[in-house]
Amino acid sequence: MLNIHRKFCRETFYDGRLVDFQPVYQENFNFAYDVMDVIGREEPDRRAMLWCNEEGEEHTFTFGDMVRYSNQAANFFAAHGVGRGDRVMLILKRHYQFWFALLGLHKLGAVGIPATNQLTKKDIAYRCNAAGVSLVICTTDGDVADHVEAALPESPTVHTLVSVHGPRKGWIDFDAEFPSCPDVLERLPTAAKDPMLIYFTSGTTGMPKMVCHDFTYAIAHIITAKYWQNVVPDGLHLTISDTGWMKSMWGKLYGQWFMEAGIFVCDFDRFHASKVLELFAKYHITTFCAPPTMYRFFIKENLADYDLSSLQSACIAGEPLNPEVFYQFYKATGLKLREGFGQSETTLLLFNMVGDEPKPGSTGKPSPAYHMDLVDENGNTVPPGTVGEIVVHTEGGKTPGLFSGYYLNEALTKEAWHDGLYHTGDTAWMDEDGYYWYVGRTDDIIKSSGYRIGPFEIESVLMEHPCTLECAITGVPDPIRGQIVKATIVLAKGYEPSDALKKELQDYVKKQTAPYKYPRVIEFVDELPKTISGKIRRVEIRKEK
Repeated sequence: MLNIHRKFCRETFYDGRLVDFQPVYQENFNFAYDVMDVIGREEPDRRAMLWCNEEGEEHTFTFGDMVRYSNQAANFFAAHGVGRGDRVMLILKRHYQFWFALLGLHKLGAVGIPATNQLTKKDIAYRCNAAGVSLVICTTDGDVADHVEAALPESPTVHTLVSVHGPRKGWIDFDAEFPSCPDVLERLPTAAKDPMLIYFTSGTTGMPKMVCHDFTYAIAHIITAKYWQNVVPDGLHLTISDTGWMKSMWGKLYGQWFMEAGIFVCDFDRFHASKVLELFAKYHITTFCAPPTMYRFFIKENLADYDLSSLQSACIAGEPLNPEVFYQFYKATGLKLREGFGQSETTLLLFNMVGDEPKPGSTGKPSPAYHMDLVDENGNTVPPGTVGEIVVHTEGGKTPGLFSGYYLNEALTKEAWHDGLYHTGDTAWMDEDGYYWYVGRTDDIIKSSGYRIGPFEIESVLMEHPCTLECAITGVPDPIRGQIVKATIVLAKGYEPSDALKKELQDYVKKQTAPYKYPRVIEFVDELPKTISGKIRRVEIRKEK
């Protein structure tokens, strides 16, 4: 064990708790060279990844393997015209080739653009043109490669298509050509402030934005893995996320490998709670992270039927945590879920730190890596108990982990990042103990009769009622109150829409929270409008008459 992460940060503690985190890096820092290659050279047999799929295949990759395969991938891409600063789109699901390819691109100084296999022709063409993509490496599973080909005539910057998981006419077969590429590579010039990753954020309004991160982004994920996920050397960590989502960068790469732990990857197409639960005992998974929806599915299973004894720590992110989920999972496992909050534009901003007592429903306290604040519309700090916007102070410059900006969109960058503050667009309030409680997006706040009402609290109450499968709270115009609360609800199986059920839900909310927050309007629907990443598009609900 090298404890290599300590080389890249200065940690300050008070009473045993981390209170300050300062990244340390050279001007040419590159995770692939400075972390992966060093571990691979010093401890080549250390496990880096345990990979399996639904067909029963299993592979264990060591850090030594990752060095060789990333070198081969770098040489492969270089042979096909990819160099420093070039943009490459990766649509590779959870195939192990994704990690070889991305690390190889890091070594070239190229910009990786991971994307989901759920994209359509229109989505792909938009992304290729917006980012100036030159090469697309894509799985042949499903029909996404067809969509890539269909988008090609509208994507003039793309000059090369590469297939994974089988040949395809007119494409270069990665699996056939990659093994013959040299597995040695002289270090190439790259800079810590070079662009490393671009992720398209689906957002709840407008077209997807291009979030650009430089090479220092990786260092900020030491906190993610060490102090939130509780990852330890020789452990095995599972984060449920496709590589097309930014969450995979939080839990399937940088932080875990900084901690010299293994990552567990199951290459599946559809989430089945029972199958995932079986993996913990079979592979001795020690730490785990998933969104609340996954935990809800777990809870619906009889957890007593599954051996979760290997699991030492579990955390949760992606959407606010309903306290009911916290208590039910704790009752079944004895583990207290640690919620965290961040964005594609950042790493972990707020979280329940290892060693702290989690408060169910709270996103925790500010990360020691950032100078956080809650401010009003004029940028002034608000007192405890008052809702404000979550912001990051940047008067001293960009903090590693914070995005470089929205790629090629200075106006949009300035809209979010001005006056020495990065504005998240999310709101919360802080209690007397310093814990933050998420309220909602700034444009989701409902202003009714002088009250400011956040959607999450009401949604949490409605989710406790057995009839509710999914719900969204929005404001609708009212001539007297300004706005009133509306609940749009997808019913669980066995329930039918009725006026009686509406009344029952309204009364239920009145009993569980302040009466002025109850939904005066309730609409039952078959499904909620969502982004491609699964976020509820409240803006679409608000547009409805």
